[in-house]
Amino acid sequence: MTKAKLIETLILLGNEFENAKRNEALINKAFSENQWFTPDFQIEMFNYWSTHLQRENLNKWLENYSFTNHPKNVGLILAGNIPLVGLHDLICILVSGHIAQIKPSSEDVTLIKWVTDTLLNLNPQLIHSFEYVERLNSCEALIATGSNNTARYFEYYFSSVPRLIRKNRNSLAVITGNETEEQLKELARDIFLYFGLGCRNISKLWIPKNYDFNKFFEAIESFNFLKNHNKYFNNYTYHKAILLMNLAPHLDNGFLLVKEDDRLSSPLGCLFYSIYTERFEIIDYIDNHKESIQIVLGHNDFIHEAIQFGHSQWPELDSYADDTDTLQFLNEL
Repeated sequence: MTKAKLIETLILLGNEFENAKRNEALINKAFSENQWFTPDFQIEMFNYWSTHLQRENLNKWLENYSFTNHPKNVGLILAGNIPLVGLHDLICILVSGHIAQIKPSSEDVTLIKWVTDTLLNLNPQLIHSFEYVERLNSCEALIATGSNNTARYFEYYFSSVPRLIRKNRNSLAVITGNETEEQLKELARDIFLYFGLGCRNISKLWIPKNYDFNKFFEAIESFNFLKNHNKYFNNYTYHKAILLMNLAPHLDNGFLLVKEDDRLSSPLGCLFYSIYTERFEIIDYIDNHKESIQIVLGHNDFIHEAIQFGHSQWPELDSYADDTDTLQFLNEL
């Protein structure tokens, strides 16, 4: 197996993701397994991968990385918060020439197994490039994603092997008040795609003093269908009851609770915000919380290196989680 052959296989996989959008049996099975994986949000993820697994993207991404002739077993502990959240890590292991020992999340078994089955159909030579395991007793390196609590367990249990362990992170957006209607609609996607369960979803806003939320609420109205989702709406109503019982000031549009709060991570169905008068207040906050922030959205002429609205869930292939280069980690094994 060569890197060039793997790239050709991944291009074909991109085509299969395009076909998967019409695979009702697959989509319905994944949805029955995990009610957060609605058909629309699965298709959103399929669109992402079919768009990114293109020859130009793959060649540009992989040109500076090597393919090992001495493969190692790399344990891969997958999360299940959004559909196929661990696929990027799996692809990284494959294109670096290592062997993936996959421990899938019980919340996302159907989709990841569809991917590996599809890869084998496209390229039977991959039969020895990955396997599913119950225990990672023989792994020589580890990539794991989980909560802060599980991360401590991973650090202890796998202390003897090279490891890349990801903890809880959240993302924020900076509003200037000059956003267009279209930009605010894109921000709505950054907040609500996958119900806000991803680390790249916006959980906090920074807004200028005297910001008028009316335009914001108008722009996010297209996501009011979320209130028809039982699990999401239960979270929303639970946190609404807490706010009302505590007489806590907040805004409410019927499916999102917006509350002034210094914290970065807001509960499901809620969005926190802080008010700034000077730019340095935001910069200080970002610096003080950099270990907990995944991405910052906004105008990059106001906040340096901010990602533009609407792109939080559409990262480039070289946009690594936690700003840690996964392929470099694998190349150095």
